[in-house]
Amino acid sequence: MPDGPTKRRYDSHRRDAQALRTRAEIAQAARRLFLAQGWAATTVRDVAREAGVSAPTVYATYQSKTGLARALADAADLSADPARMIDELEDLAADPAGQLGAMAAYDRRLYERAGDVIRLIRDAGRGEPDLAALYTNGRKAADHNRRQVFESWPPGSLRDGLDLGTAIDIYAALCNIDAYTTLTDERRWTPGRIEQWWREALPRELLAPGRRRP
Repeated sequence: MPDGPTKRRYDSHRRDAQALRTRAEIAQAARRLFLAQGWAATTVRDVAREAGVSAPTVYATYQSKTGLARALADAADLSADPARMIDELEDLAADPAGQLGAMAAYDRRLYERAGDVIRLIRDAGRGEPDLAALYTNGRKAADHNRRQVFESWPPGSLRDGLDLGTAIDIYAALCNIDAYTTLTDERRWTPGRIEQWWREALPRELLAPGRRRP
């Protein structure tokens, strides 16, 4: 008697696992094609062919080409391990310099693992309003997260004359995909060297002398 229900339960797990594999294969195919031949030149049919599925399967899974881009953006964030950053921020709650280091490490992971996707979405957004909004909203979310962290610091943490909005602007000017790409591609810096520079530059630019680590 128990064999029937058990087999149906395992069959359900198998279908779920297959659906996840299909989603992953479609997303990986989209990333390869978008990066190789560009956003505009890539069609949903191209992605389906690359992934070995039908075009209706792509539409059923991601709704549209823009839906694929959103999925790639979400995967980019996950690849940088935001949970790790949150744990580090909580552990370093009384240490603004340490929190800046945790944020810089997250940005390094994000750009190192998914910088190509970020550039793709930003560049494609020049001709695609939905992608422009996706990129802009991502930047706004990053600013919001920085504001939350900076507002949690004890009074007097920011250097004299520096207001919160300007501190967020300075962080964004230092830790962004263009700075990272310039240093890695043109100046041959390693990701580790960039992260170390950010760890040193951010406290120097943002924090009062007493809040900076030696």
